[in-house]
Amino acid sequence: MQKDRTLLTDAHWQRLSPLLPGQAGTCGVTAKDTRLFVEAVLWRLRCGTPWRDLPERFGAWSTVSMRFGRWKKKGVWDKVLATLQDDTGLHELMVDSTIVRAHQHAAGAKKNGPQALGRSRGGFSTKLHLSCDAQGRPRRFALTAGQAGDCPHAPALLAPDLRPGQRVLADKAYDADYVRDQLRQAGAEAVIPSKKNRTQVIEHDEEIYKNRNQIERCFNRFKRFRALASRYEKNASTFLAMVTLGAILMWL
Repeated sequence: MQKDRTLLTDAHWQRLSPLLPGQAGTCGVTAKDTRLFVEAVLWRLRCGTPWRDLPERFGAWSTVSMRFGRWKKKGVWDKVLATLQDDTGLHELMVDSTIVRAHQHAAGAKKNGPQALGRSRGGFSTKLHLSCDAQGRPRRFALTAGQAGDCPHAPALLAPDLRPGQRVLADKAYDADYVRDQLRQAGAEAVIPSKKNRTQVIEHDEEIYKNRNQIERCFNRFKRFRALASRYEKNASTFLAMVTLGAILMWL
C-alpha cells in the first residue's frame, strides 16, 4: 500500500497551527479539520490540478476552494508569512525575477482589473519579482505581465527590508541610478554589475556577488511546485496566494 504523501510534518504543523483562524477559545466557530484543509491546498500547490480533481480524502472540493478563497480575502496567508519571517538573514538582500509560463486556462478572467498576464519571449506568461535574504528565504514578491521590466519594481520590493550596512545583490538589469540612490540613502551597499552602456563603470565586489546564487535557488524551490512552475490561475490574486503558500513552506 502506497504511503500517503503530505507536505506538512508534525513539527511544521506545531509551528503553523497557532497562526491559523478557528483556534479553540476564540470568538466564532472553532474550525474543524483545519490540518486536512491545509494539506488539501498544499496537495494542489504541489500537483497543479484543478480544484475539482482533489482526492476524495480531502472532502468536497468546492468546500476547500471556497474556504481557500475566504482565507485569501482575509489575508490569512500573508499574516502567517509575516509572522514566520525573521531578520537573521538581512545582512544581504537580493532581488531578481523569473518568468512563469501561463497555461491557456489562465486566460479569460472577468474584467476586474489587470491579471498580470502578457506576452514575453517565453510566450503567454507572468513575471514573478522577488526579494530574498542571505539564506535564500523569500521576503517580498510581486506579479506583473511577462513582458514587464525588472528594475521599476525593485524599489518597492527592497524598501521594507533595507538596513544600514547591508549589501544588496542584483544583476545588471537593476543597474539604474534611482536604485543605487535608494540604497545609498538607506546606508546599504550596492553589489550590482554595471551595464555596458554606462559611461563610467561602477566597481562591485565580485566575490560577494557570487552569493547571488541564493535567489536562483529560491526560484528553483518555488518551481518544485507545479502550480508555481506554470500558472493555471485566472486571477492574479489567487496565483499570488499560491506563491505566498510556497514561501510559507520555505520558512517553516
